[in-house]
Amino acid sequence: MEQIRQLLDLINSAVETLDKTCTANGTKVPSLNESFHPTSEAFREDPAAAQATILIGSAALQLAAIVLPPQVSLYNIIGGLWNSAAIRTALESSVTEVLREAGPEGLHVDAIEEKTGIDAQKMARCLRTLTVHHVYREVTPDVFTNTRLSSMLDTSKPSQDIIADPDSKHDNNTSLPSLAGHHLDEMFKSSAYLWETLSDPQTGKSDEPGHAAIGKALSNGKGFFDYLAQPDQKYRQKRFDMAMRATQSFFSQTIFLQAYDWKSLPNDALVVDVGGGVGNVSMVLAKEHPNLNIIIQDQAYVIENGTKFWEAELPDALNSGRVKFEVHDFFKPQPQKAVNVFLMKHIIHDWSDEYSAKILKQLRDSATADTKLICLEAIIPYACSVSNAIDHIAGAAAPEAPEPLPAHWGLVSSIYYYLDMTMLVANNAKERTIGQFEKLFKAAGWKITTVRRASGNVTLAAIEAVPI
Repeated sequence: MEQIRQLLDLINSAVETLDKTCTANGTKVPSLNESFHPTSEAFREDPAAAQATILIGSAALQLAAIVLPPQVSLYNIIGGLWNSAAIRTALESSVTEVLREAGPEGLHVDAIEEKTGIDAQKMARCLRTLTVHHVYREVTPDVFTNTRLSSMLDTSKPSQDIIADPDSKHDNNTSLPSLAGHHLDEMFKSSAYLWETLSDPQTGKSDEPGHAAIGKALSNGKGFFDYLAQPDQKYRQKRFDMAMRATQSFFSQTIFLQAYDWKSLPNDALVVDVGGGVGNVSMVLAKEHPNLNIIIQDQAYVIENGTKFWEAELPDALNSGRVKFEVHDFFKPQPQKAVNVFLMKHIIHDWSDEYSAKILKQLRDSATADTKLICLEAIIPYACSVSNAIDHIAGAAAPEAPEPLPAHWGLVSSIYYYLDMTMLVANNAKERTIGQFEKLFKAAGWKITTVRRASGNVTLAAIEAVPI
């Protein structure tokens, strides 16, 4: 009982903090029955309130794990495949859009069938399964409506349009549905082959992208990116592109500005955005620090899209030559030699240690003694306390939860580990702990000096390194 009382004390204290901050700034914690809207998250803007919600969630989830029969808790995990199957059915059939148009009174599954074509009672079983997790709500028998959680799957498009033309569902859609669709399709299917992949002597210890689980499930021995590049995968490619744009909403753009002391660089300093895509990060820097010269490197087809993006958003930067695009394969020698800062965002998490080391070594070979490397990546928390073990790297220690919570805050940190498993099944790649980053960087000729984390951010940190 002692641990239960400790958890209740943490919850009660955090609820008091949350109540006081909401009263002080005139915000409220929204009901689960309300649809999501960005303004409904205003209460989290107070750091004390945001921290209180993490504490409440972590303690409540651990409390449930203690008091529920262990077989129930275990099957909440094992049963995840059914949740994924049910929510994919809802997503692909556009039930959320149909229910949004029906209003808060909800819609009978017979009427849902008329609009979606999916059998009414089979759809009811999927939706009812999801109500266990507060995704959709059954207001009267067989009548369902959206909740705050299910509304996150809404593309905001007319249901009749996307049901008539499913291929258009993810056109110009930078919201969560694209990311959810990507995870619930190729990643969900690939995850079922993880054991077969790991237990196979040919693939189990391999670092090759084509030996990841997706190679057995879908891609016939190709890694994820090679799979998407096939002509018959244009829909998944388009959805993935939209999904990656959606991830931008997971963190504030201030993390890019806080990633390094950009003001310390001299005028006309050169920043090379390696694998920079269309240049989303570089555009934030270019707007805030117009004295910098920026080169964005990527594949030719990406640069074509990037040039159009900059011509529409910040044409003066291109016209002046202050920002340039350059076709470059980051596994080959780096052509830029007088570089002040190499910048990479979410690059090495796409690759195993073997391939990541090749990328980092190319940058090391091109670096001067004064070159800095800034990698924007997720840093996976350890499940145990490690503050003293990594205090030689400034900022490396993430805030740890108070006892009796696990140091990594338990289920509220699950997104880190889901990201890591996604990398594993897709490309034999990984998200990394700070210890894994340190080992990798050292092997490639770099020393990590500082880690910078954005306030309230749980998916991205800036790792600064210097040449050894």
